[in-house]
Amino acid sequence: MSLMGHKGISVTGLVCSVAFFLLPLHSANGDVSYSFPEEMKRGSVFGNIAKDLGLEASRLSARKARIDTEGNRKRYCDINLSTGDLIVAERIDREGLCGKKASCVLKQELVLENPLEVQRISLHVQDINDNSPQFTEDFIKFEIGESTDKGARFSLDEAHDADIGQNMVQSYTLERNEYFVLNVNTKTGGRKYAELILDKELDREQQHELKLLLTAVDGGSPQRSGTVVIHVTVLDANDNAPVFNQAVYKASLPENSPLNTVVVTVRATDADDGANGELTYNFDHVSDEYVHLFSLDHKTGEVRIIGKVDYEEASSYELQIRAKDGAGLTSYSFLIIEITDVNDNAPVIYLQSLTNPIPENASPGTEVGIINVQDRDSENNGQVRCSIQQNVPFKLVPSIKNYYSLVTTGELDRELVSDYNITITATDEGSPPLSSSKSVQLSVADVNDNPPVFEEQSYKAHVTENNKLGSSLRSVTARDPDWRQNGTVIYSILPGEVNGVPVSSLLSVNGETGVIHAVRSFDYEQFTSFKVHVVARDNGSPPLSSNVTVSVFITDVNDNSPQILYPAPEGKSFMTELVPKAAHGGSLVSKVIAVDADSGQNAWLSYQIFKSTVQGLFTIGLHSGEIRTQRDISESDNIKQNLIVSVKDNGQPSLSATCTIYLVISDNLAEVPELKDISYDESNSKLTSYLIIALVSVSTFFLTFIIVILAVRFCRRRKPRLLFDGAVAIPSAYLPPNYAEVDGAGTLRSTYNYEAYLTTGSRTSDFKFLTSYNDNTLSTLRKTPSDFAEEFDNSDGVSCDIEVLL
Repeated sequence: MSLMGHKGISVTGLVCSVAFFLLPLHSANGDVSYSFPEEMKRGSVFGNIAKDLGLEASRLSARKARIDTEGNRKRYCDINLSTGDLIVAERIDREGLCGKKASCVLKQELVLENPLEVQRISLHVQDINDNSPQFTEDFIKFEIGESTDKGARFSLDEAHDADIGQNMVQSYTLERNEYFVLNVNTKTGGRKYAELILDKELDREQQHELKLLLTAVDGGSPQRSGTVVIHVTVLDANDNAPVFNQAVYKASLPENSPLNTVVVTVRATDADDGANGELTYNFDHVSDEYVHLFSLDHKTGEVRIIGKVDYEEASSYELQIRAKDGAGLTSYSFLIIEITDVNDNAPVIYLQSLTNPIPENASPGTEVGIINVQDRDSENNGQVRCSIQQNVPFKLVPSIKNYYSLVTTGELDRELVSDYNITITATDEGSPPLSSSKSVQLSVADVNDNPPVFEEQSYKAHVTENNKLGSSLRSVTARDPDWRQNGTVIYSILPGEVNGVPVSSLLSVNGETGVIHAVRSFDYEQFTSFKVHVVARDNGSPPLSSNVTVSVFITDVNDNSPQILYPAPEGKSFMTELVPKAAHGGSLVSKVIAVDADSGQNAWLSYQIFKSTVQGLFTIGLHSGEIRTQRDISESDNIKQNLIVSVKDNGQPSLSATCTIYLVISDNLAEVPELKDISYDESNSKLTSYLIIALVSVSTFFLTFIIVILAVRFCRRRKPRLLFDGAVAIPSAYLPPNYAEVDGAGTLRSTYNYEAYLTTGSRTSDFKFLTSYNDNTLSTLRKTPSDFAEEFDNSDGVSCDIEVLL
């Protein structure tokens, strides 16, 4: 088919055009016709109006050429003002414009101005085979009784084709089968239709239904076809089937509805009478699951709930219901049950991951766990909010859908809180809302962030001197709030020295218990107190430590006997002192000087005369040790007086020492008789004591001999005075440096000396030492220890001899 069919311009039209060319308005009586197929693309050229009308293409624009339509119809074509081509402006569907009309013509007008000229344009739209044959129904159903005679005709629905002419339906074909043949007829106007002819009698017991495919074919090129399935049901003699009052039943049902709730009642009718009209209802091709959820009353058609309906399991159910009469004719209907959601599912919290334990030095914002929350309900019933209690240093941070991160909000301290019981609550937005909770147990792992701390800022320990080795002084305790090895405390003593002695040789500490033990026996007289530093260290990595000062105070015990400095007990010669015959009562005769290495009351000394030749003649100061006359000297008093003085300390029990004082009552040295003879008179009564002294002297002879020799030489060199150095002049260097110099305690200061001298015949002054003497006097008075031993008793304790010549 050519795009341009033909053009018809009458001579009269041309003449009129020429005759009225100079007029402002012209009219034309001829038209131009074009023929082209439907469904051409927009912009397709189907003719050249300038060429066909003999117009200059260059003048089209100046004359404002345009295409107009008659009335308000669409303008399906347009003109190219540059070339004069006619082009398709809109989709042209012949079936939509003209339907089944044999001829489809569109009227358009070409309008030119200056001068005005109008040319009619006829557009003949040609049909193409763009539509396939179609049947009205998807299925063609026939119910044919098995008693139907052979040759019975059954008219079939006609297939429709929107095209015309040869493009419309031209023939029908039937799928090959043994029961039916097809007969095709032509209606008025050339339309074709078909009918089924029963070619063989039906037997319901052999085949109760047939499915035949009917095909309709048009005459286009290429051909198009359409099909429909013919569903033939073979019936008994019963010629009326049940009919439902609704083809589809719909019902809405809340989930969890009570059992036996009526969902819907279906109903069908049958025009037959008797058994052929009695209907029974049943589910058709329903799964076992549905059978356990719904029941159908066979007589009334009521559908009830017999199981739990859960929206989360299925939101809708489709059931096919069959109605059957007594003769077996059936019809079908569909039941669609929509289940509406009820907020019957609480949110479920799942702990996807958890870091446990978490170190206490974790920084704020550390992710501890991942939480997933799910709710099986839908819409608002399934919208969930998650929260956590406010008294824990954790929070939930929303992540992707239904996921939350559990993170820390502050610093953790295991020593304050070592375990957390975090309760997470999830609540949906249903009405009423449902919620659930989940507890998360989270432990805090220890970090060595606490040093050991002693219970006291400093410790004091008291130990009695002469203690046993290994004795416990006291214990120190340090606490570390950390856990396990981080909180295990080990004690040690910080190295150092006390008076040049290493601390390790004085004390030790139990590394586990903190008990401090004495490594040695302490001597109060060596040092009275000292300080050590005890270190407490944990087993962390790195370890932390602290130290504390322990002050050790040594308590004195009475372990030193008084030591008599004067008269010297170690001398080999006995010293005597002279007492004037005219001495009055209370006159100072001599003084016993003693010290005690102990301290306190253990060093408080007291003096008393243990034994004397004449009772009541001399007395001694209880705490001063000064020997004085208790009464005036009489003529009847023995010239030679022997005093045994006992010195005791105040300790518990007390310790003591004794010494012997030799006194001679005389005003003139010449009056002193031979001391050897005098001492001999009293020696007989002291025989037992002499034997004891002899035994002791033999056993200690060597040591005593050396000591006596050294003492004699020392005394002769330092004090060349009468009677072996004058006895009471004690040099300061003689006193031990560690002795306490306490007045009134029986221990004299080292500077205390006697400086009195005796004048012959004086009765008012105390005795005085002689500053000069001759060899005869010395030879008369000098006695050996053995000479005095015969005269005086050397009793218990340390003794010394003093002679006083008057």
